[in-house]
Amino acid sequence: MSRIDDLLKQAISGLGPKPTDSEPQNVKRRYSERLSECVALAVAAELRERGLKEARPASPGELDSSGAERRMAGGLGAKKVDVTWATEEAGLLLAISIKSINFRDSSTKNFQKNLVNRRGDMLMEAVTLHRRFPYAVLGAFFFFDKDAELDGTSKRKSTFINAHARLRLFTGRADPAGRDEQFERFYILLLDAEAAMPVRAFEVGNPGTQIDLAVIFDDLLNLTAERNPDFYEFDSGELRNVR
Repeated sequence: MSRIDDLLKQAISGLGPKPTDSEPQNVKRRYSERLSECVALAVAAELRERGLKEARPASPGELDSSGAERRMAGGLGAKKVDVTWATEEAGLLLAISIKSINFRDSSTKNFQKNLVNRRGDMLMEAVTLHRRFPYAVLGAFFFFDKDAELDGTSKRKSTFINAHARLRLFTGRADPAGRDEQFERFYILLLDAEAAMPVRAFEVGNPGTQIDLAVIFDDLLNLTAERNPDFYEFDSGELRNVR
């Protein structure tokens, strides 16, 4: 188990039991909010361990009195971003957007009801940030309950498969002059809080191949170094200052 696997396992275990699909909407909404918060803390902690000392959010007192997520100035207005690494010299260098769908829709019994809305939120975030910081590396982590892989019927594919199709156009931004609404990297993650390894990750567009979380972070940091070669290099899993 890699460090990020362990960080996420600890964070998710602290949430307590997941509400049932039949519980009130406000209870389920709060669980999803807490999930995003704890995942963001774990992701930022992993980034700090890899040399990105200013990565947020953090626990109060670790970076300053609050350690809260940043509200970044963007091309379409200010925007709170789940995980950020920014410096005074360069501004935003790396950001990760975190969204989740954790509960079945009561009528369709699948997890797809809010997929398009969540996608819209993430794409607007990408546009807002890329307009102001075209060289920033943006990653997206979209979490689904593990059963989203199994909710297909004879008439429709599973939410997991459909999500890959719906999101495939919005990943792989290889050039700072590329499409603002694209993320540099977009991942779908299946969550099973009861499992020994609670998170399984897949690159959008490739649902048949699970990818190690540590490899995802290697890729994001390597791309960040490529975008900022005068200042940083990627070496042995960490981002280092160029001397």
